Amino acid sequence: MRTLHIISSIDARYGGPAEVLKRLAAELGVSGHSVDVVCLDAPTHVDQDDAAFGRVIRLGHQAGKYAFSLPLIRWLTAHAKEYDAIVVDGLWQFHGAAALVALRPRKIPYFVVPHGMLDPWFNNAHPLKYVKKLVYWTIIERHLIGGAKAVLFTAQSERELARKAFPLYKARETVVVIGTAPPPAARGVDVQQWRSARALDKTRIILFLGRIHEKKGCDLLIRSFRDLQSMGHRYHLVIAGPDESGLEEKLRDLAAELGIADMITWTGLVKGSDKWSLLRCADVLVLPSHQENFGLVVSEALACGVPVLLTYKVGVWPEVVADGAGLADEDTQGGITRLLMRWATMSDEDKAAMRSAAERCFNERYHVKRVAQNYVALVGGINASLCVSRPIG
Repeated sequence: MRTLHIISSIDARYGGPAEVLKRLAAELGVSGHSVDVVCLDAPTHVDQDDAAFGRVIRLGHQAGKYAFSLPLIRWLTAHAKEYDAIVVDGLWQFHGAAALVALRPRKIPYFVVPHGMLDPWFNNAHPLKYVKKLVYWTIIERHLIGGAKAVLFTAQSERELARKAFPLYKARETVVVIGTAPPPAARGVDVQQWRSARALDKTRIILFLGRIHEKKGCDLLIRSFRDLQSMGHRYHLVIAGPDESGLEEKLRDLAAELGIADMITWTGLVKGSDKWSLLRCADVLVLPSHQENFGLVVSEALACGVPVLLTYKVGVWPEVVADGAGLADEDTQGGITRLLMRWATMSDEDKAAMRSAAERCFNERYHVKRVAQNYVALVGGINASLCVSRPIG
């Protein structure tokens, strides 16, 4: 099967969708399938992860977050019929409009993966942006969604929330779980070097790994971490991830005001072996998000045998809790404090059991081999019933 994914960017700085796509493409390649990507990154950019794909077509775009690019419409018009399946990853940028213009008039079927971008949290958090999005939804996105062969959600909760986001919503819906490849074999020397370089040799680490964004709830985490320290539980907090909007400086100021600046390490973006070493250093991973359709880092932590502390706004929390691989609570100050305290007061035996459960949860639910099998069955049309579910709306 030859598949084309249309996505605004596959740069690692922009979070999970690109990383999920890279891992999936590599696994599908082992089975003889091919995944091409057309995106709006700069044509001169080259990434070592490009080897995961059959082809990477970077067309560039004009300035601005919307990523306007007429060449994308022309390219899709010329090449779309060369593929067995086409998938549009993400919403609210020009690549979706280009797919709508190039594919629907020619009756070329396609799938859409919203990647959490239909969650009504964004509407409540940014009412002015919601007005702009409502206009764009009416003109473009509802037609893109409504015309898709299937809209692929990564959790049942994401699917249900999408129905509440905008009026005139109609979609052929299904849920397809995503995941990641297992980490490379552990090398104790790498982990120890990471710890030693940051003077954290004998410290228990609470880890946040992800984009530093307001939806991630890092301010709640910092305040709750202060509460944990004040109750005599000695941990070190590591906040790892790229800063998109200058929020890190405000969070650093908050930590200083609370008197815990020296108890927090900020790493910026981590990739490759550094990321896996960091995950293996962690006692526990915390994702205090207000909105998270899946959370790729959850599956990465589980793959390393690291338990996860999640909010009820992270789409996979029911499965993780059911498997005994983590804990969940509300995305409030009280909720995050309860999560940290529950973890800190657990017995060593219970923590060890949760670490074992984390690995089982990954292997049984989120291993990329399982994800790839489901992807081929769905997108390839082997399980046709998933693609003809009754439209909602």
